[in-house]
Formats: sequence, structure tokens, C-alpha cells
Amino acid sequence: MTNLIAAVAGFAVLTAGGGWALSKAMPLEAGVVVAYLAGFLAFLWLVGGGPALLDWAHGRHTEHSVPGWTRFARFSLDHKVIGVQYLFVSMLVLAVAGLMALVMRSELARPGLQFLSNDQYNSVMTMHGIGMVVVALTAIVGGLGNYAVPITVGARDMAFPRLNALSFWILPPAVLLLLAALAMGGMDTGWRAYPPLATRGGVGKLLFLLAFVTVGFSSIFGGVNTLTTVWTMRAKGMSLRRMPIFAWSMLSAGVIMVMATSVVAASLIMTVSDRALGTAFFDAAGGGTALLYQHLFWFYSHPAVYIMILPAFGVVLEVLPVFSRKPLFGYTLAAGSFLGIVVLSFLVWAHHIFTSGMWDFLKIPFMVLTEMISIPTGAVFLCALGTMWAGRIRMRAPMLWAVGFIVHFLVGGLTGIFLADVPTDIHLHNTLFVTAHFHFTIVGGTIFAFFAGFYYWFPKITGRMAGEGLARAHFWLFSLGFELVFLPLFYVGAQGVPRHTADYPARFAGPELAASVGAFVAGLATLVFFYNVWASSRSGAPAGDNPWEAKTLEWTVSSPPPAENFASEPEVTDSPYGYGAA
Repeated sequence: MTNLIAAVAGFAVLTAGGGWALSKAMPLEAGVVVAYLAGFLAFLWLVGGGPALLDWAHGRHTEHSVPGWTRFARFSLDHKVIGVQYLFVSMLVLAVAGLMALVMRSELARPGLQFLSNDQYNSVMTMHGIGMVVVALTAIVGGLGNYAVPITVGARDMAFPRLNALSFWILPPAVLLLLAALAMGGMDTGWRAYPPLATRGGVGKLLFLLAFVTVGFSSIFGGVNTLTTVWTMRAKGMSLRRMPIFAWSMLSAGVIMVMATSVVAASLIMTVSDRALGTAFFDAAGGGTALLYQHLFWFYSHPAVYIMILPAFGVVLEVLPVFSRKPLFGYTLAAGSFLGIVVLSFLVWAHHIFTSGMWDFLKIPFMVLTEMISIPTGAVFLCALGTMWAGRIRMRAPMLWAVGFIVHFLVGGLTGIFLADVPTDIHLHNTLFVTAHFHFTIVGGTIFAFFAGFYYWFPKITGRMAGEGLARAHFWLFSLGFELVFLPLFYVGAQGVPRHTADYPARFAGPELAASVGAFVAGLATLVFFYNVWASSRSGAPAGDNPWEAKTLEWTVSSPPPAENFASEPEVTDSPYGYGAA
């Protein structure tokens, strides 16, 4: 804990003080960039990365983990500790981004401006957006993925433990930068940070861009580690056809994390360079073009949707066989569909910019390709429904959230058809219909699946059962609140009301008020979740090693698992979903 406090203090002093001092000798924003890099490296060194690096350089063994809760506040190489660290930071960001959403919905509860100016509203909206994107990117991939994937494939740890620790510990500086950006005037561009707005204005925008770049590198490092771990460290006898479906989903997401995230990182670095170094990548006056940024951004950001959704698919398909007491229906079809989604995800980015002046002829192939991606997605749905069909359903909390995922993500998928087709997309572009679709896809998909996976693996992480009654209250309150927020926005958006605005015509006051009420219901549900986690981790019923009677490898070890997962190397001789075989 002392190291963490020193690291945060060192980061703050070097970034703020160094930026002020360097601004005397160079342009302000160039000084801020240099100071941030110095503060960032100091943070990593002080938090424990420096000694770990020296241990590696001298061939010394680095302590894998230490007992007690303090291990979660220090630099650890244990993938289980890192998974919990990811979960903690993700939930912290969820709380902050959720509060931003409540501020926005309070402003929108009535027509007219209430207590935010237009610029202030846009800054709050931007911070909410990027915060929730960070949660969607890290909660399953970083949290549940880090904790569960090595154990499910029979490995003792991730392939690169130090890189794994690094991928987590570069996130706290990014979170601190986002908070500093809000304090320094905020970012009024929306979370996509389009130039020319992103290349003009106060230093808060620069801090936002630096935070975004930092999160990108965390994602790349995590993708490299996931790919290597799943591909090379599977247990003896675990062929690709015997691999848990969650590992398949993480493998598929890892491909996108490595290939696509580098593109958005490059585009953000180019934007920082335009601001701090005087380049003109996106400045028309200097020969650049802002449209280039849109292409680079969406070449990453549409595949990035599947960095969020593919692991969500994996979680749901992992939960359904356990609580249906049936083998996973269409295992090979599901795994193949994941790979098909990966390929197609790189071919559809331009449907986001149908209205940006692209050549009309290109709209047709991009429309067709966007429609095609519904084929492997639909196959995954068929696998989910086939698994439940005629099963002995046990409607425990993980199953409840998995079914909720199916219902809500289906709405997101069906409404996406309208945005894939050129004529309707032109009408609906940049309206609240897009906001509602996106939230049904990401929240109705990733966040619902995250809660399913969280309640599923909570006994393994803590050794205790989560409170079932509270988990059910969390589900029903959250579902009700979520639907109250976004179902009305489909109607409002179809009438042409734009998103990213702090005001709207008075005739839409009714649906907007319902959406605001729904936001507070969802906020109440999230408080129930946090209380359940706190209370259950302290005094929940002992879980035992395998409370769900599951068949994957993580349920063959104690809860919580030992330091290196397995006393001896496990051997796999059968499918992980052999339910009802006897």
C-alpha cells in the first residue's frame, strides 16, 4: 500500500510539476507530454515494476504473490491477483462513469438547460462514454479473463507474467489522467475524439488523448498475453476441440486486440502530435484531412465492439451448459463463428461514416459486409438457444444474467440492421436511436454477460457464495432501469432528436423523463451489486470447490485456487461439457 501511495504521489508531482516547469522552456503541451512520460515511468517503478525489472535482468526469482489483502495493492505476477485488480479498477470506473450518466439524465429530465451548459454537458458525456468503454474493455477481458483463462486451460499462470502485471499497472495513470482532464476543462468532443475539435482547445483534451493512448497499450499487451497463453500453454490432452468455449472467445478477442488496437493508438498519437508538435496529419490547412482519423478510428473501433462482445459470448456459452445440465450445443459452430466474426469485423468499419462524404459506390459493399456479420452472430445465438432447449434449467443468478444477455443483446442486434442499411442509417445517423442501439449492444451484451460471469466465478475467487436474493434483486432492478432508459430513446431517436445535446423539443419530455427515472433505478441496482459483493465476500456461505457441479478445470481446484493453480500438471481426457452423459 505504501508503494502505491508513493507511486500515485510521484506520478502527480512529476506530471503536474514537470509539465509546468517544462512549459517555461518549450510549448505547454509538448512539456505536458514529456512530463507525463516521466511521471508514468516513475509510477511504474515506484509501484513495484522497477524491482521486478531488476530481478528479471539479474535472473532472480520475483516473489509470485504474498498472503493477505495487501497483495491486491502491489505489483504482483500472479494472474489471479491481477484479475482481481482489474475487477476493482473496472468497478471503480463503473461507479464514476455511472455517476456521470446520472448527472446527464438529471440534466435531461426536463427540456431546457437545468444546471449544465452545453459544453459542460458534452464534457460529462465524453467522460461517461470513455469510462464505460474502459469498463466494457477491461471487466471481462482483464478481470474475468485474467483470473479464469489460465486455470481453464490448465496453465499455472499467463505466458508473460511481468507483461501481464504491466498491462494492469498502466491503467491507474490513465484513470488519473481522465479525472485530471475533467478538472482541466474536460473534453467536449465525445469519446471518439474527432479532430478538428480534438486538436483545439484546452489542455484537458490533451490529457484525455494521452489517457486513451495508455489504455490502448494496455489492451495490446493483454492481447499478446492471452493469445500466447491459450495457444501454447494448454494442459496435456486439451486439443482445440476440448478447449472451454470461454478460452475460444478470449483467443478470438486477442487477435483483434493485437491487430486493431495498434491502429487507434497510432491515430491518437498522431492527434497528440498535431497538438503538441505542430504536425498536420488531420489539419486541412497543412495538407491533412480529418476524414483520415475517422477511417483509422473506426477501423479499430468497430472490431473493438467485438473485443467486448466475443468474451461476453464466451461467458454466456460457458454458463448455459452448467445451468441447463446439457452439453454445449454446436460447440464447433460456436468456435468457428467466433473466428468468422473476427475476420468480418475488420471489413465493416465504413458503415460508421456513410454520411461523411465517402464514394457512394463503396456504400453497397460495406452495407452487405455489415449485414453478413449477423450470420456468425446469429449462429452463436442458435448455439445458446439449442443448449437451453429441453434442458434441466437451474435459474440461479449466473443463468438469470445469461438469459438477460440473450434478450437484451438480441434487441441490440436487430436494431443494428437499420444502421447497417444505407437509407435508414442516413436518417438515423447521430440520433438517440444510435445511442439506444449502442447501449443495448454494449450494456445489454457485455455488462449483462459480465455480471453472469462475475456471479459464476465469484465462489472460485472468494471461496464464498454471493447472496442469491440480492443478486436477483440486482438483476430485476437493473433490467427494469436499463429498459426504461433506452427503449424510449429508440422512439425519440426515430423522430430525429440528435444525441450529444443537452436539450430537446418539449414534446419529448415524457419519454426523456422516463429515461431519467430508469437511470436512477439502474443506479440503485448497481448499489445493490456493490453491497452484495462487499457483504458476500466477508460473510457469504462457504462455496466449496465446485458449487455449480461444473466440469471445466478451474472447478477441480480449491476455492480460491492455490498460488500456481495446480499441484501437478492436469490432463484432459474428455469434453468440458459432458453433462447428461451418464
